[in-house]
Amino acid sequence: MTHPLLLEINTRCWLRSLSDAAGRAVTLADVPDAEFQRWQRLGLTHLWLMGVWPTGPRSRAFCQAEPGLRARLRELLPASPTDDLAGSPYAIAGYSVPAVFGGTAGLAAFRKQLNARGIKLVLDFVANHTGFDHAWVSEQPDLFVQATAETPGVFPHHATAGPRWFAHGRDPYFPPWLDTVQLDYRRPETRAAMLDELRSVARQCDGVRCDLAMLQLNDVFAKTWAAFPSDTAPGNEFWGDAIASIKSAHPDFLFLAEAYWSMEPRLQALGFDYTYDKRIYDLLVERRGVELQRYLLGAASGFLSASAHFLENHDEARIAALLIPAEQRAAALLTLGLPGMRMLYEGQLEGRRLRVPVQFARWPDEPPDEQIQSMYGQLFAALKESAVGRGDWKILRPEEPDGEEVVIIQWRNSPGQFDLVVVNLAPVPARCRIRPDIREFHARDWLIRNALDNESISPTSCEIQSGELHLDLPAHAAQLLRLFQAGNPDAQPGNHRGKQQQNPG
Repeated sequence: MTHPLLLEINTRCWLRSLSDAAGRAVTLADVPDAEFQRWQRLGLTHLWLMGVWPTGPRSRAFCQAEPGLRARLRELLPASPTDDLAGSPYAIAGYSVPAVFGGTAGLAAFRKQLNARGIKLVLDFVANHTGFDHAWVSEQPDLFVQATAETPGVFPHHATAGPRWFAHGRDPYFPPWLDTVQLDYRRPETRAAMLDELRSVARQCDGVRCDLAMLQLNDVFAKTWAAFPSDTAPGNEFWGDAIASIKSAHPDFLFLAEAYWSMEPRLQALGFDYTYDKRIYDLLVERRGVELQRYLLGAASGFLSASAHFLENHDEARIAALLIPAEQRAAALLTLGLPGMRMLYEGQLEGRRLRVPVQFARWPDEPPDEQIQSMYGQLFAALKESAVGRGDWKILRPEEPDGEEVVIIQWRNSPGQFDLVVVNLAPVPARCRIRPDIREFHARDWLIRNALDNESISPTSCEIQSGELHLDLPAHAAQLLRLFQAGNPDAQPGNHRGKQQQNPG
């Protein structure tokens, strides 16, 4: 099994950057070949084009009038016009690619180019709500949550006889999104209409990232909208029926859920291939290494294999602004070295530090951080030649009291050798010992190299004693240890790339 590596790209900002560099309008139909080559060198299995669907004029006007967004635009892009506030890509007006991005034909051409390089295309599916400008708001108003009178979180709608009060889309723990309209999943016609939309999306890509997927669970929805009574009640879970329907026509279609509140196992049980695991992200950025080690050791292997791990996405602060380089190196190796989906965000590999709201149509100029670029180049060069993400895996339990912030992941895909992802999350050195889960492991037969530096390991920092590996790790250690049985030709230094580094950007 190959564990996927996905890159999220902000479609609007990326195409604007390509257009500025080319001196002409670049669409999905004519993306430069260098982009595809870069992604292929990285080893991507999936590319997520975030924000490829249109935002209509009403939702866009709301965004452009929002004081906080206008202030952020002036801060990050002081010379930009208000038009660079293009509206939220999650207040969508429909599931057809706008002409400015190349239209349906442009998306098809882009997907063909990706697939030819072994990369699959992932697009957004926003199940919870639509934008103001979606045709259903006027043509099928019964698909939305409604109130009989004005109440917080609603707006008037006069498309039919007599006024109606439509609810804005919302997460129950946050204020409503005032540029959206909430779909009513208690109604069978809403579910049928959204399944038709999902079928349309599935014909255009190889997988979907489902926005806030836990909000459509029957009990979550009923609790969120208890103050807005309905004369209908759901039976089956929407996601169970929808995923089964799509996979019956597209067996290899991928479903990735943005999910929180410990709802991830339920969504995996309903058919999601992968669900966000924000717990790991939170523990890393909050520097709670002891809890992180316990969490990983206690997690079910099936759950971790179906989880998506990340240091960045469009909702989070840039990791380079949160962690010092040594911490970021350890955190990056950990998230890339775990089983499941490994997620990257555009700009992460260049060390971008500015978090840009998704409503923006362009990035601010930000020079790459050469130290971060080099670090990721080294990581990807070493991981590409390892068993990480392509073999059998197990999280090993370190022994010794000062190893409580050490995480070790064993990977193996061929006899006579295996790899260990070794990370010390602590700001102080750590000593520990482990027993690899390798039946034939014993002291006399194994050689050890650090694949990140392609150097032999000093016996003072790593040695084998009585079938155990003893490690002496510096603060924020990030090591990819490759262990070979003596006599294995792959153990010879000449069979490796040495210290060659590849720039992933």
